[in-house]
Amino acid sequence: MAGLRERKKEQTCRRITAAAMRLFAERGFEAVTVNEIAEAAEVAKATLFAYFPTKESLVLRGVGEDDPAGAVTGRPAGTSPLEALRAHYHGLAAVPVPADAMDRDELITRIRVITESPALTAAAGALLYRQRRELARALEEEYGEPVAALTAAQVTASVQTVQETFFGRLMAGASPEEAGARLAGDIDLAFDLLRHGIERSEGH
Repeated sequence: MAGLRERKKEQTCRRITAAAMRLFAERGFEAVTVNEIAEAAEVAKATLFAYFPTKESLVLRGVGEDDPAGAVTGRPAGTSPLEALRAHYHGLAAVPVPADAMDRDELITRIRVITESPALTAAAGALLYRQRRELARALEEEYGEPVAALTAAQVTASVQTVQETFFGRLMAGASPEEAGARLAGDIDLAFDLLRHGIERSEGH
């Protein structure tokens, strides 16, 4: 019975998400109400909020849940923070892009909805700001406060740029395999620049 309940919950969650993304893609995030989403998904408003506490969470679920601070504090002995972060993001890049065309289209739609909405971009920025602050605190023991804050800012900005480039390739029609292969290379480039600096990298 527990397995059946979990499947039903997952089906309801996916139905709500699909209805919300369809409406957001058609009319924009700001123009759609929670009542309209619940009606389109054929659930009560209270049921919707049981799965998604805010309207923004319908789109931003998973954003900001990455834990680079944990990768630093939990790194193996003898591993530098940058080495641990490089390995952490390589691990995330190894997770395959949805091969199913429907799932991939849903991902691309989600990206477009976020980038076209001032409210969602602001909310995503707030989540990433919190993540950056947590990373800075994790780096303080190694580098001290000023350097830790600057390093965290550089790491998070670099990773965000790499992710935006990756999503841009998918939206431009790149295959999951091609986008994934180039993502790994971009992560290495980003961390090479962070480790050695731009001027030293230009000399190689």
